[in-house]
Amino acid sequence: MKIEQIYTGCLAQGAYYITSNGEAAIIDPLRETEPYMERLEKDGVKLKYIFETHFHADFVSGHLDLSKKTGAKIVYGPNAKPEFEFISAKDNQEFTIGTIKIKVLHTPGHTMESTTYLLIDENGKDHAIFSGDTLFIGDVGRPDLAQKVAHMTQEELAAVLFHSLRDKVMTLADDVIVYPAHGAGSACGKNMSKETVSTIGEQKATNYALRANMTETEFVQEVTEGLLPPPAYFGMNVAMNKTGIESFEEVFNNGMRGINAIEFESVVEKTGALILDTRDNSDFAKGYVPQSINIGINGDFAPWVGSLIADVKQPIVLVTEIGFEEETVTRLSRVGFDNLLGHLKYGFQAWKQSGYEVDSINRITAEKFEKEVKIGESKVIDVRKKSEYEAEHVNEAYSRPLASINEWIKDINPKEHFYMHCAGGYRSMMAASILQARGYRNFSEIEGGFGAISKTNIPKTDFVCQSKVLK
Repeated sequence: MKIEQIYTGCLAQGAYYITSNGEAAIIDPLRETEPYMERLEKDGVKLKYIFETHFHADFVSGHLDLSKKTGAKIVYGPNAKPEFEFISAKDNQEFTIGTIKIKVLHTPGHTMESTTYLLIDENGKDHAIFSGDTLFIGDVGRPDLAQKVAHMTQEELAAVLFHSLRDKVMTLADDVIVYPAHGAGSACGKNMSKETVSTIGEQKATNYALRANMTETEFVQEVTEGLLPPPAYFGMNVAMNKTGIESFEEVFNNGMRGINAIEFESVVEKTGALILDTRDNSDFAKGYVPQSINIGINGDFAPWVGSLIADVKQPIVLVTEIGFEEETVTRLSRVGFDNLLGHLKYGFQAWKQSGYEVDSINRITAEKFEKEVKIGESKVIDVRKKSEYEAEHVNEAYSRPLASINEWIKDINPKEHFYMHCAGGYRSMMAASILQARGYRNFSEIEGGFGAISKTNIPKTDFVCQSKVLK
């Protein structure tokens, strides 16, 4: 028996590849199937089942392409009703892979079809669970995403989750390994650990939602407290996972089409495409194709694309660092942004050398900010998360999280200058690009963000540990 966790950092997502005696199973696969196909061929095994823990909201699964290429059956737990051929598993049903078994534990609450898969080894011993979004390391799945479909409140779903955990998961032996679908950075929970593997015993001892003697009322209150609004693309990804999608290869080929500088402008005008520039924020600040939105590939790229662009059907053309076209297209496809029309051939330099108009961002250093800012008079906007802001911020700064920019942008006075920063420059450059695309140019964005500001003598609030803030 072999279990491999295939962890994708940009999505904080774990897929699982399991083999036993010539057969294999894959749990919660990402959209691009090639890595799985390579593993199957290398190991000389046949993929028998593709297990889905639930209809994923934060990424598009590769279940359909993988099934078509291998003939493997797609398995969902009770209550799932996708629009394609699948096995509707019953609670406690067992599936055999080689000399091991996968047992279905229906654990609704995050969604009503949410299922945990228990791996029973060749000796008949409970070995591990693949908990999907039911149980994370340090947290449990948020209960607010499936409210409309389930016709239930988040409190009602949380109560269902409480019983799923206590009746199905916590009754397992303490040495059973826990393999979750996500880790820290995912929007599917609020307090996930950076660790991606644990045990039932460790979680009973350390996970706030699994503590002994916790009442249902306490669980519901604590699990629903402090939930941020889910990214707008979540519902669209759920629909794609239920109904079926274009093949990854088709999306990939469209995105990899090179468009020269002359055609580029015409394509944008004819299609209304959004120009997505994925270069580093320091390069973007110096020069970019006008109206571009910057979301750097070297960061939490896919989640931010989903949060800021939202509509997965939006036509998109890309500007990337040369050599990063393939990675960018792949990452976009993972979150369902399939309407890719191509990328600027030879990158931004080609645009610049063609003599077309170039825009830039007014980026200043923290040292210059220190010389210019007048606390109490100058307007400073902090686009970090609320918890980061509450931990420590520039005196008199306004908290305006990037995730809610579409709400606060309308309150900006275009005639009043302001300074803007995040933690290190990644998020503030996204905000800057959005602001300028919408006609706001009355700001200075601060290079290095609060990390650089903290090294200056600019007055700041007293630091408070973020973990305490979150509590």
